[in-house]
Amino acid sequence: MFRFIVWLIPTLEKLPRGQKFLLGDRIHAAELDVFERLIEATYSKARERALSDANLGLEKLGFLFRVCAELHYLDLRRYEYAARSLDEIGRLVGGGIKANRAAQA
Repeated sequence: MFRFIVWLIPTLEKLPRGQKFLLGDRIHAAELDVFERLIEATYSKARERALSDANLGLEKLGFLFRVCAELHYLDLRRYEYAARSLDEIGRLVGGGIKANRAAQA
């Protein structure tokens, strides 16, 4: 997630001026929220809630990026990178949820 954030910040600076403050701020807020939830899951005993919240945030990010791509604010290469990264992070979060459930059982 950290590498994704480092890639994302300069990428969002390339959004059209009006969208930096609408879509750009929403994406920044969502990505930082996911990042915080992942940190919480790492350092807490009750991980499932934080991981579920992170998973929901990843879904929101996916849709926000899709909107950006449909409006041609992101080129196809950047959208593809974002989609693949979010998918990879989502798989890791899903694995964490399954591992947490298995450990509780």
